Amino acid sequence: MNLWPPGIGLVRLAEVDSTNAEARRRAEAGEAGPLWITAGRQTQGKGRRGRAWETGLDNLAATLLLQPDAPPAQAAQLSFAAALAVADLAAHYAPDVAVTVKWPNDVLARGRKLAGILLEVGRDWLAVGIGVNLTSYPEDTEFPATSLPALGVVPPTPDEALVVLAARFAHWQAAWAAQGFAPLRTAWLARAGRLGLPIRARLPHEERQGAFEGIDETGALLLREPGGLRAITAGEVFF
Repeated sequence: MNLWPPGIGLVRLAEVDSTNAEARRRAEAGEAGPLWITAGRQTQGKGRRGRAWETGLDNLAATLLLQPDAPPAQAAQLSFAAALAVADLAAHYAPDVAVTVKWPNDVLARGRKLAGILLEVGRDWLAVGIGVNLTSYPEDTEFPATSLPALGVVPPTPDEALVVLAARFAHWQAAWAAQGFAPLRTAWLARAGRLGLPIRARLPHEERQGAFEGIDETGALLLREPGGLRAITAGEVFF
């Protein structure tokens, strides 16, 4: 049985513009966290590159506000802790479904996007936003999406799912705090989809193609191109 991790706060809101925006406001007002913020409805939920993120009724929208004792680039490795925690959540409720992770911070079930993660970094705070398609998913997305019912799984309530998620994130965060990125990298690679296979990497100003060779010791994507191995620190991956 998963229990709420000790020392972690929780705020439940009926409606908010976005849980990440609420985390930012609270951080700027002096809240240090760790604090989970969840909402039944987001009116302006967002994903990577400013895209809209549809929460949908009874899906999970939550943000963990932290004040990590690490430089921003190192603290950003917690996106991998979030991906592993969501993968653990999916495996908990759908143990017979193939769950994989996609760089930099998506979780897939049977090759379709089940959850997305958005990190936002402030001067002395970090917001880890997580959206999970517990009951429904948007149809018109660039990368195909899915939900637990579409996988033949009876979904938990958002509150039930958040307890599992918070417990698993606390586990991976503790491993990161004690041992650095190495245990997260090992666990992430064990779940990585398309490892060794061709992918497209969309960068800020170009698109590259090659074989997905994994991630390095900092979390950068390793892309095998005809000219050699390329490390990519920011971008999106498509299959």
